[in-house]
Amino acid sequence: MNSVKYAPAANAPRSYPEALVSKALGPLPIINRFIDRLRLDRLFEEFVPQRPNRYRPKIPPAVGLGVLVRNVLVSRQPLYGLSEWAQHLDERLLGLPVGGVCLLNDDRVGRCLDDLFFANRAALMTEIVVRAVKAFDIALDEVHNDSTTLTFTGNYADANGTPCKGIPTHRITHGHNKDHRPDLKQLLWVLTTTADGSVPIWCSVEHGNTTDDQTHIDTWNTVKRIVGKADFLYVADSKLCTKENMAHIAGNHGRFITILTKSRAEDKWFRDWLQTNVPEWLELLRKSHPENEHKPDDIYRGYESPMRAVEGYRIVWVWSSQKEQLDRTIRQRCIQRAIEGLEDLRKRINSPRTRLRSKAQIEQAITTVLEQANATRWLVTEIREAQEFQYTQTRRGRPSADTEYTRQAKSLYDINWQSNAETLKYDSRTDGIFPLVTNDEQMTLRSILLAYKHQPYLEKRHEQLKTAYEVMPVNLKSPARIEAFLFVYFVALLVEALIERAIRQRMADEKIRWLPLYPEGRKCAAPTANRIFDLFRDVRRHRLVDAKGATRHCFYDELTEIQRAVLQLLGMSPAAYFAAGENEGARRA
Repeated sequence: MNSVKYAPAANAPRSYPEALVSKALGPLPIINRFIDRLRLDRLFEEFVPQRPNRYRPKIPPAVGLGVLVRNVLVSRQPLYGLSEWAQHLDERLLGLPVGGVCLLNDDRVGRCLDDLFFANRAALMTEIVVRAVKAFDIALDEVHNDSTTLTFTGNYADANGTPCKGIPTHRITHGHNKDHRPDLKQLLWVLTTTADGSVPIWCSVEHGNTTDDQTHIDTWNTVKRIVGKADFLYVADSKLCTKENMAHIAGNHGRFITILTKSRAEDKWFRDWLQTNVPEWLELLRKSHPENEHKPDDIYRGYESPMRAVEGYRIVWVWSSQKEQLDRTIRQRCIQRAIEGLEDLRKRINSPRTRLRSKAQIEQAITTVLEQANATRWLVTEIREAQEFQYTQTRRGRPSADTEYTRQAKSLYDINWQSNAETLKYDSRTDGIFPLVTNDEQMTLRSILLAYKHQPYLEKRHEQLKTAYEVMPVNLKSPARIEAFLFVYFVALLVEALIERAIRQRMADEKIRWLPLYPEGRKCAAPTANRIFDLFRDVRRHRLVDAKGATRHCFYDELTEIQRAVLQLLGMSPAAYFAAGENEGARRA
């Protein structure tokens, strides 16, 4: 980057020696703008005070937690790497006084996490969310809930749920791991976001062996207190579809949409009914292919089932052209994988060194192949048995006309398979359909579909948590600090979501379809916070200081056109960007 003087200090006589001090600004001025609107630092000061009977810490808890939030958003360094990371930044943007970087170390920041654990985190989260809703005018008429697992490598013997100084902790233990790592321990992370910008408004951490269906009632009650009313729309996956969960929401005048589970009798009834009936599908949505405009449109059709759920709720069946193709592709792959496995099994059976010598062993091997390929429904197998006879002399010696022989029978096995035509025909009639259940009697089929289709935006937050923020390799062993650190991650997700929501709304208002944020200036229709942070990562502030450390001149890296455009969309001028942090040290002193 070329350096230009953006806001020079007043001309003054030079005194030697002078030094040039360069510090990175990066995306911190943007992040601080949203943090300030949330009044996050003040909320940390109010809800996470210094614990009594302790020496005065060199880093107050609010400052240490503020540094952690900014680090998670920008760099994701472990606690022992915070000081090295902060050395390249203008420390005033981190809430530290000039020269305060040397105060950062893992012990001091770890004690800040301890203070957060012993604070009233539920009340703090509520205040942060309420402030976000008011400051950014976030709609709360529709919320989405989903959970994921946070996987831990290690034993974590101390994370057994034992209270820490009277405060309950969670068990890091084995459970149904959604990262497909049943060998590792985990915690359950439950997140609730708004439909307006997919902004996180509540998060809870549960024991590692907690099932999803046990979390919805407490989550709904909490969101109800935040929203201030009960008639918001609560959207979740099939784990919400239990009699207790749905009855609780409906009984308290709430509304919900969820997936009807396949184990329910209503699901099987409609699939059977579909074999001999043709429903009057109503087209609900049509979209051009997201990757190739020459491919067929994605079409969604809906049909309200003539049979309601046993509890009396509406069941809306949706057919998706994209899901239909996906169902057929998956089925074909499963069948092909099963056939390949059966062919390999046949070779093993016919090998002279085979260990599969009984029919029972072969049946078990066939079952294993079909189950691993998920193709048990679509293939019918048969084991064929033949007899081979061998003749051996009863006595030793050269055979003669009087030699007696003993006949021994040996069973030879072979396997054959063929497609289950009836099952394939049955399943092909139900390709592409899925059932939604709701207690809202006024919503149209299209509005029900659109509400549920927002669920992947919440799943994207989980993806960002595990990939961009790398939450899985938690470099902490204390259960208390782990839970406090996960609270920091929630705050980081909230700030990130607010930044994304702000720039996308402004792009929509100004009818800007895309920005050249990807490498080689490629189009980006939905900018992410991480992409914005990368755009400003190398922007620096340069100060020419005299022997006493007083600033003589300020120089700033020149902003590119796209950087200026992004700042404008975020409601921030270049002058405000470069001036960020100038008065932070004095304000926090």
